[in-house]
Amino acid sequence: MAENTSDAVVGALVWGAVAGVPGLVGFRAVNTLDAMVGHKSARYRRFGWAAARLDDVAGWPGARLTAALAALAGPDPRGAWRAWRDDGGRHPSPNAGPVEAAFAGALGVRLGGTLAYAGRVEHRPVLNPGGRPVAAADIPRAIRLSRQVSALALLTTVVARSGAGRGSGADQERVNR
Repeated sequence: MAENTSDAVVGALVWGAVAGVPGLVGFRAVNTLDAMVGHKSARYRRFGWAAARLDDVAGWPGARLTAALAALAGPDPRGAWRAWRDDGGRHPSPNAGPVEAAFAGALGVRLGGTLAYAGRVEHRPVLNPGGRPVAAADIPRAIRLSRQVSALALLTTVVARSGAGRGSGADQERVNR
């Protein structure tokens, strides 16, 4: 939920604010390319690494904004900031780590550890190790936090985009002359 909020919503809004619709579409294309071929398989090894690194670079600002907004909007802001600071860099992904750690801290849950993906077992660092194990009741809480972060990201990027287009009063005065 945390990483998808960053990739599918906040990152796209950030790039839309920076470069308009081409920025938004470009970011989604890079993110989708990473999802399709960015993993380390024998078939995509020569091309996939480039897609993954490009996605890491493009996703950096959106991931940091997502983590910050999760800390601001979540039920435990101090826990979110602490987990982001202490655990975000331990994750194998430079962008998923801060976001997942901030969500874990904000919700008071523990994420990571031993995970199974399509029959493959991975051992990842535990994010927010002082949190409690995730329970089914945390799903609606995570959805609510994702929606709050998304709404705040929309507000933030719209304000940033509209402010960037106006210029200062002195700039406008020069244009008027």
